[in-house]
Formats: sequence, C-alpha cells, structure tokens
Amino acid sequence: MSYPSMIDSSGRTLGTEEIEAVTRVLQSGMLSAVWGKEVRALEREMADLHGVSHAVACSSGTAALHLAVAAVAPDPGDEIITSPISDFGTVAPILAQNAVPVFADVDPDTGNLDPAAVAAAIGPRTRAILGVHLFGAPATGLREVADAAGVPLIEDCAQAWLTRYPDDRLAGTVGTIGCFSLQQWKHITCGDGGLTITDDAALARRMRLFADKGWPREGGVRRHESLGLNYRMTELAGAVARAQLRKLPGVLADRRRTARRLSAALADLPGVRVPADAERHAWWLFPVVLDPPLTNHEVAAALARAGVPARAGYLDEPLHCAPALVDAPTYGGSRYPMSVPPADRLPTLGWGTRPNAERLITETLLVIDWNERYTDTHVDRIARAVRAAVTG
Repeated sequence: MSYPSMIDSSGRTLGTEEIEAVTRVLQSGMLSAVWGKEVRALEREMADLHGVSHAVACSSGTAALHLAVAAVAPDPGDEIITSPISDFGTVAPILAQNAVPVFADVDPDTGNLDPAAVAAAIGPRTRAILGVHLFGAPATGLREVADAAGVPLIEDCAQAWLTRYPDDRLAGTVGTIGCFSLQQWKHITCGDGGLTITDDAALARRMRLFADKGWPREGGVRRHESLGLNYRMTELAGAVARAQLRKLPGVLADRRRTARRLSAALADLPGVRVPADAERHAWWLFPVVLDPPLTNHEVAAALARAGVPARAGYLDEPLHCAPALVDAPTYGGSRYPMSVPPADRLPTLGWGTRPNAERLITETLLVIDWNERYTDTHVDRIARAVRAAVTG
C-alpha cells in the first residue's frame, strides 16, 4: 500500500484552480510582481487571514526569515536565540546578518524551545528570539520571555500554518513578525515562496525594502534607500499561492481529523507519547516521543520494513552540532560572526551541550510523514505498524 506524498500529485491539492491561476498570469504577459497584481493580492489575503495589518511576500521561507532578521536590525556580533531543532534556513539568515545564533535547549516532549532555557540564554547582546513551531505545535511562553528582555520575537511558522496557541491566537500573530514557507513540502505550496506578517508598519517597510534591493519604487525615482537583496516573489508563484491559500482550511481540517484518529489508536500504547491537542496542532509531520527502552532508530526501522514513511530524529544532528556552525568558515576563511569577542560570550556548540535536543534526535523522537490525503485505511495501517514495532 502506498501513501500519498507531497513530492507528487498524490499528496498535493494542486488542481484546476492553480492551472487557471497560472494561465491568467501568462495571458496577462506580466510575470513580475513589481508591476503585477497577484502577489499584492496574496499579501492582502494573507494579512486578512491572520488579522494583521501587513504581509510581505518573498521567494522562499528562508528569505522570509531573512527579511525578519534584517528588519529587527542586529548589529554585527549581536545574538539571536533560537532552536537547535529546525531546518538550517532558520539559522542561515542570522549568520547572513553577521549575528550570532545562540541555541537554547528544548522541551523534551515537544521539541519546541524551553522558555526557561531561553530566559537563561538572554545576555547583553541579545537582539531577538527566533522561535520555531516544530512540526506545527505552538511554541508557547516565548512572548513573555521576549517582553521581559525587551526584545522582539520572530516566529518561524514554516511548519505551522493555522497553528493555534492555547488562547486561540494564530501562530505568527503573537510575535513581532511571523514567517511562513510555501516550499514543496509545506501544507500549501507554490514550489518555493515565503510570507511574513506583522502589525508594525515600520518593520513591514524594512522587510519590503530588503526584499527589493532597498528600492521603495515610490514616485518613479530609482533610489536605493538601504541594503537589500532580490527576494521578490514572481506573479506565477503568487497566483498559485493564492489558489492554495483558499484551500488551507480544508488541508488543516483533513490533517487534524486523521491525526485525531491515530492519536486515539495509540493512546493506550505504553512508551508512546503523541501531541496532546490535535485541534491546535498543524500536523506538518506526526511526531512521536518514545520512552526507554524503546529507541527511535529501532522503531523507525521496523516501520520502514512495514512500508510506513517514518524516520528517527528528524535531523541527523541538531543544529548546534552542524559542521557549518561548529568548525566551518562562514565568510572566506573566517568564522566570523561565530568568533566574535569577548570569548566568554561565544556560543557553546557541539555534542553534550543541549541534552534535551540531542536525546530527541538520537533516541526518543520519531516522525511519521503526514498528509491531507491520508484515508482511515492509511491511518489504521500506520497504527498497526506502530503497535507491532513497539510490542515486538
């Protein structure tokens, strides 16, 4: 039995609406968002969906995070606290702005940043907190830490479309800036694309300028007001994203329904823990935390033999152990900004420094691919395979 996958049409909601959207753009002859209408409409629709004032589109989820980091304007050597369990796209924008990523440890059950660990990592050069809603679970408690430290909170919502906090606020609306991805593997896609949201007009303007070479394009004057890159989204991508955005509530409803079914099927299984609140979780993947003597590699191997798309740990190594951060040069032969003085403020990196994150990756975290096209039959087969893998 095969499982729908986001790598092809079996697990995507792409259809006639997206074909019509692309055709509309091609027939218009205008593929650039600078002069087109689709991307601007997407931004309005994204802002309206989240009840905020501003949305800025860009070329990828990593670009969205780069816009946010650039907008909060760290000085060279400033620190941004973030998670060791995420895609490298969470960290690359920090380095690109010559800031230092400081990794706080995570909650051993969710993999999200532990607010107490974040508070302990606050220092005189902390410029922002960049929280990740891992797998679509809300990363709670970070806004309070950010407010106490007087720094902005950036929310990485790449895996957390329509995730809700316990108070029902949407992910991306609690922080200063929310960042979203439209990459192939996300809940909705235009191949690659990103969006940021904020209620701060000044930050929105900075992000828009940074995405377009610092060019405000106001009054027909070619003036570059600040440093910026070309992170513009195309009209083709914007049109597809608009069609996908309309399907987002249905995608989440389907993922949550089947996630509830699997959660119920595993509820009485000793040593297996699943997320507690299916209705607020976005279920980008279905994460399972195992208790000893179960290990994620053994269970993942058993599931693979049963044909279930699952893997151990999500990453091969947490980000604070990645060679790109531990010992590789960043610019030329230099490790700047990872070598910023004073020495007592250099980030501690490598194995043995973030025990909760390391244990999740190497021992306890199992992730099962999830998709809105899963049927009850898919879910029941996964449940049987997990039971067989756990009970032997």
